[in-house]
Amino acid sequence: MTDSLVLGPMMRYVDLTSASIWVETRRAAQVTVAAGQRTWTARTFGVHGHHYALVEVDGLEPGSVSEYTVSIDGELVWPEEGSTYPPSKIATLAPGKPIKMAFGSCRTSVPHNEAGNGKHGVDSMRAYALNMANGVDDVAWPDLVVFLGDQVYADVTSDAMQEFIMTRRDITEEPGEELKDYEEYAHLYNLAWSDDANRWLLSTLPSAMIFDDHDIRDDWNTSLKWKQSMEETSWWQGRIVSGLGSYWVHQHLGNLSPQNRADDEIWQVIAAHHGENELDISDVLDRFADRANRQPATYRWSFAREIGDVRLVVVDSRAGRVLDPDKRSILDDQEMDWLDGQMQGGFRHLLVATSLPFLLPAGLHHIEAWNEALADGAWGRFGAKIGEKMRRTVDLEHWGAFQRSFRTVARMAVEVADGLRGPAPETVTFLSGDVHFSYVSEVERTSGSRIIQAVCSPIRNPLPRAMRFATAILSYGVASPVGALVARSAKVPNPPFRWSGLKGPWFDNNLAGLQDGPDGLRFWWERGIVVDGDHLSPKLEQVSTVTVSPRTSAAGAGSSQH
Repeated sequence: MTDSLVLGPMMRYVDLTSASIWVETRRAAQVTVAAGQRTWTARTFGVHGHHYALVEVDGLEPGSVSEYTVSIDGELVWPEEGSTYPPSKIATLAPGKPIKMAFGSCRTSVPHNEAGNGKHGVDSMRAYALNMANGVDDVAWPDLVVFLGDQVYADVTSDAMQEFIMTRRDITEEPGEELKDYEEYAHLYNLAWSDDANRWLLSTLPSAMIFDDHDIRDDWNTSLKWKQSMEETSWWQGRIVSGLGSYWVHQHLGNLSPQNRADDEIWQVIAAHHGENELDISDVLDRFADRANRQPATYRWSFAREIGDVRLVVVDSRAGRVLDPDKRSILDDQEMDWLDGQMQGGFRHLLVATSLPFLLPAGLHHIEAWNEALADGAWGRFGAKIGEKMRRTVDLEHWGAFQRSFRTVARMAVEVADGLRGPAPETVTFLSGDVHFSYVSEVERTSGSRIIQAVCSPIRNPLPRAMRFATAILSYGVASPVGALVARSAKVPNPPFRWSGLKGPWFDNNLAGLQDGPDGLRFWWERGIVVDGDHLSPKLEQVSTVTVSPRTSAAGAGSSQH
């Protein structure tokens, strides 16, 4: 058994003819991926004592499925000796194949035993992985899994993470049990991705990722006062630099296509190195992360890609916020212009993935819009203080709390749906997480494309049962009429359209899926369940399904729940 491979391999960006495979190694090395009779190699680059490589596998056949292995300095390290999991595979996209993908957010990394499952619930990602591993038809596997934020929790740490922190520093001093530097982030990612089943899943299922607040800290960029309070601490500068730097290495790098990677400023530094010794990019990465935090417009974390006749747009709704109360926006001008260019028709479906739900339950949306007006002085200076306190205490910081940008994106979505930006797609669908309950909503329209919001949260981090009832009442009960009333009292304009729920809410740990088919866009949510006390081998159970049919179909929207 070798210890040369620390983490991975992770299957990241995959298209018709290429794949990107990410690894962390124990030391500086050359990494080789072999599939069939061909091999591809890459040297590691160093970051704060850690070693990473991204191997670019190219020249593949569209629609092909190839088993692969990984070697480090000539030593076979993957698959691991004695592994009971199927061989990891590179499955390129097939022309004309309808999209099938999984998505979800919010996953804590704790043991999968009875105690861990008792507190955090069964890891739906692990159940999904075991179901894939035990299946015989890999053709039915998704083309992609999209993780919509909170892959790691830098602020609410597990016992295992705290034990590691205590080996390095006094945990009673700031930032205490929260993460401080790159070394701690690297360990946190190791805890998140080293479980055997999930590690196998990530080695064979292509993934795309975007951060949310807990990847950095709860309520990240909620308001200007929140940011100012963080900057007054002794530890925030180290946290944000290590958080963004480690995010680029562990998550963002693998999101990029070969073309976009070639244009990336950090990758260009790595690609330009041709020496025999490993390139250490620690200083370059730290300076980049510091600048990206101070000047968000200088770097884009959002990305887009086309999979067959579907466009997927993944939007950063955290790092580039405009927090000036007079100009408050969830996206800065450069990011909004970029999104404006991506919001086009001419596809069967336009999927817009944003960690925060674009369409909250209407009652919550109204309350957030009212709170923003309150914080901006609609009820005077005293009301503004109350509004700011509420915004930070109750997490009122979704799209509804940034009305300027909400209305701008809503207009874009309607224009796409009405065929004003190219041929109208069947759906404009927002995919989101964050809120720790799942649901499907639809904008009330009688013509044009259907505008859908589908949410899957959490993968593993459920709300306490006592909070579920309150959340449901606030989301779907009294909050709707009360929220609309208080929003009007602060002279908040009505939303540009109305929306209502198709299905939900449900509060299980879930991983969701979607698949395009002749009947429309089908969604499903699946959870893990423990059978006969076997906590390490949960079974996969379907929670609910919804099929969104084209508007021209008489079938409309159908759903079934299990």
